Formats: sequence, structure tokens, C-alpha cells
Amino acid sequence: MKFRLIWLSAFTSLNRNKVRSFLTTLGVIIGVLSVILLTSLGSGLKNLVTEQFEGLGSNLLFVTPGEFISEEGGFSQDAFTQGLTVSKLTLDHVRAIKRIGDPITTAIPISELPIEARVGTIKKNTMIAASTAEYASVRSLGMTSGRFFNSADNETKRRVAVIGPTLAEDLFGLSSAIGQQLSLNGIYFTVIGVVESKGGGGFGGPDLDSIIYIPLETGRTALEITGIQYLLVKIDGEDELARGEALVSRVMGKYLDEDDFSVTDQAELVESIQTILGAITGALAGIAAISLIVGGIGIMNIMLVSVSERTKEIGLRKALGAKPNDILVQFLIEAAALSSFGGLTGIVLGMLISLILDQFIPSHITLSSVALAFSVSWFTGIIFGVFPARKASKLSTIEALRYE
Repeated sequence: MKFRLIWLSAFTSLNRNKVRSFLTTLGVIIGVLSVILLTSLGSGLKNLVTEQFEGLGSNLLFVTPGEFISEEGGFSQDAFTQGLTVSKLTLDHVRAIKRIGDPITTAIPISELPIEARVGTIKKNTMIAASTAEYASVRSLGMTSGRFFNSADNETKRRVAVIGPTLAEDLFGLSSAIGQQLSLNGIYFTVIGVVESKGGGGFGGPDLDSIIYIPLETGRTALEITGIQYLLVKIDGEDELARGEALVSRVMGKYLDEDDFSVTDQAELVESIQTILGAITGALAGIAAISLIVGGIGIMNIMLVSVSERTKEIGLRKALGAKPNDILVQFLIEAAALSSFGGLTGIVLGMLISLILDQFIPSHITLSSVALAFSVSWFTGIIFGVFPARKASKLSTIEALRYE
């Protein structure tokens, strides 16, 4: 009964100052909202990247120049600094890997770089992937119309291109892209195929449905591609990845120094990307959580003002038999109520905005982020409410009654 009266007294006090109570919770609302939005966007990005890599197939090895995965589990400096200009990978390495045989199915060279595609007055900044005819089977690309380029196209350096469905629609509208001409950096190519949708493009990443695929030899002569960015090696079965990786590493070691190449499987790539994205998401959520501290300071400030305004009320309650703990609990309840209201409101707004954003960019709300945001907001209210509550509970009854 006594505890119920304390609760009623606490909520009655908050209800008397509705506007002030709401404004006090704004800091907590913004903090919780920010934490949920940033963690949901981070989770959405991690899911997107994982899905895109899984779409490549689980039986692939990546041979890249330099050290790609650092000992700490993230990408090494070489992963960002080594590109076409310093890559020592050549077609001889591709042929050597193919000669391994079982469990190697095939190996392909790949060079990717940004480019401007133009049809008439329509321009589109996109990416080209220059490779051999086996690219389609290694990357599991299906065709919606036309065909993928073949070995003859590559050997004769034909200026042909296969494009993604989004790029086909952007450049040619409802017309068929097959047989049409498009300009790549001023060089004209004939479109011979349109691949099936692969998705992607969230958070500014490459849109897999806008990539242009051209023969490697054509790219070397027409677009002056001077190197190979990385190799993709297809293994006959996921259970053979470890053996395949060891064999590829051994063969590559005959041509290059250990520091000049890396052999990595898809699982390692995904794990490294998730490690990096997880760290970034955590850092952003930590920065957003600072506003929760600001909100907590706001709660403490308004509770101190409340203690000052209600000094005579506190004295009267003590004179009528209220104990210091009763006063302490009441003010803690008020602080917890403010932070809980702010936390719940922030969660609802965060979830709504996240669901809206998910229509445009990947966003994934996790139960752990919601629980963490609410828990932190509630504890923030309690922690920052302790000082005002203790100050109220320690007021002298006589001095409080005399307070004007």
C-alpha cells in the first residue's frame, strides 16, 4: 500500500508538469532513436554484403595481390593500396592454376574499374568487369536475353559487352538492348547480352545489376587495361576448399614471393568484412549513445529543479511520517519514468524510421540493439537521478518547512 502511494505521488508530480517532463525526455528519445537507426543500418549493410558474397558461390577462392587479410582478421593495408598498377598477377598464373587439376575446376582473371557508359545523351557512371568467357559460369550468371561473350570474342578482341538489367533499362528504356551500341570512355561496344538480376547497390556500394562485362583482351586493347586485379578459382565442392587453397598457394609460391599474393576463401572474406562493419557500427552507436548521457544530465538537472521547487512539500511529507527512503524512492521513480518514457518513444520512432528506410536502403532491426538501447536509457535515468533523489531525502524537515 505504501509503495503504491509513492508511485502515485511520483506520477502525479510528473503529470503536473507535462511539457517540462516531455522536453526533459527529448535527449533520451534522440539518443535511443540514433542508436537503433545506426545499428539497424549497420546490420542491414552486413546482411547485404554477406548475401552478395554468398551469391558468388561458396566454392570460390580469391587470389589477390599482396596481403589481403591481416593477422588481426580485418583487411590489410595492401587490400586498399594494391591495385592494377602494382598487381603482379598474370595470365601465366591462371594457366598454372588450371594445370593443377582436381579439385580445381577452373580459374579466371578479373580486372574491375569505374567507367562512364553513354548512349546518345544518356550517361551512367558504372563499373566494368573484364575477364574471360568462363566468368559467367564461375559467377553463376544467368542470361535474360542474348548471350555471354565466348572465347572467340576474347581471342579476336571483339568490342562486345554484356550488361546488367538495371543498366539496360537506364540506357535503352523499354527497347531491347541486344545489338545496340554503347560508348565506354568514347569507345563503342555492341551489346550482345543482358544478365539476370543480382541486386546490390545499397549504401553506395556497386550495383551488380549495372555492371558491364567485357572480354579481357578487348579491355586491354580498347580501354588500355594494363593489369589483372585478382583471380577467381572455382573448386569442385566446398569440402575441398582447404586442399584447393593449399595447392593454389603452393603453385603461386613458385612464381611470386609470399608477400606478393594472398589466397583467401569466401568465408574469410565475409568474416573480415563483418568484423570491420561490426566495429564501425559499434563506434557509431557509441557516438550516438553520447546523446543518452546528455539526456541523463537533462534529467538530473530537471530533478534538481524539482527538488528545489518541492522543498516545502518534502518537509511536509516528512513531518507527516515519510521516511528518507520514501522520498529517495519517489524521486528515483520519477527519474526512471522519464528515462523509460524517452526510451520507449525512441524505440518506436527508431523502428518506424528504420522500416521506412528499408524501402530504399538495407536496414535490419535486431532485438539486441532494442534491448540494449532501452536498458541503457533506463539505467541512465536511475544513475543521473540518484544525486537529486539523495539530496531530497536528506533535507531537514524543519528547514524544508521554513523554505520560501
